[in-house]
Amino acid sequence: MSLPHHRLAEAAEQLTEQLARLGTPERAVWDRDYLRSNLTHLGVTIPDLRRAVTTARRSLPPLTRTDALTLAGLLWSSEVYEHRQAAVHVLTQHATLLVPSDLDIIETMLRTARTWALVDTLAVHAAGVIAVRHPDDTGPVLDQWATDHDMWIRRSALLALLPGIRTDSADLGRLDRYADAMLDEREFFIRKAIGWALRETSRRSPGFVTAWVEARIDRVSGVTLREAARRLEAEERTRLTAAYSRGRRTQPRNS
Repeated sequence: MSLPHHRLAEAAEQLTEQLARLGTPERAVWDRDYLRSNLTHLGVTIPDLRRAVTTARRSLPPLTRTDALTLAGLLWSSEVYEHRQAAVHVLTQHATLLVPSDLDIIETMLRTARTWALVDTLAVHAAGVIAVRHPDDTGPVLDQWATDHDMWIRRSALLALLPGIRTDSADLGRLDRYADAMLDEREFFIRKAIGWALRETSRRSPGFVTAWVEARIDRVSGVTLREAARRLEAEERTRLTAAYSRGRRTQPRNS
């Protein structure tokens, strides 16, 4: 049975009060500059924030899916970065309860996150967990994300594949399609995400990554190549880097 709304609202209020006590002005300035964020920052470290969320969660009975979504929504409604980060942790701590229809809520959060530090955790550890558990229902949603006008949503489509890539349920077909369609984009966060996904793929399928990059060596960016080749065997990494350098000399492009 779900908890009454007022009980969850009280828990959210107590958590935000605790976070206010944990922050420092110096850390707030550093976080805001590092994350290039226009949200309000309290300056709470990630370990302190995680402990605060865990403490708040343990003060309540076990949360249902509805409870977790409600508590996360209450926290996310704030313009304070740490409140939103707390919302992300609530969702990821209960990710196995989430269902494909909850991707609508996650998508709204992704569109309003304003920083990779919120987007990436939501994409990998919330949307990605749903994708692994419900591949048939989530695939069409991720396909839409991969062509969205919002760069953060496109990045999330790639990153949501990571939990599957890290297990035995990698969707290499979608990775191939998404990465190829985004490969010519100049946005750093897209280029980095492609490389990140390929780097993780190379742990279990290095041959796939080598062949994929080699076939597109005239299109791949330096950022993507560096990430994709990071865990390949030295011989393959050297060969791809050399091919990339030869292409750069004959057809310069920005990395």
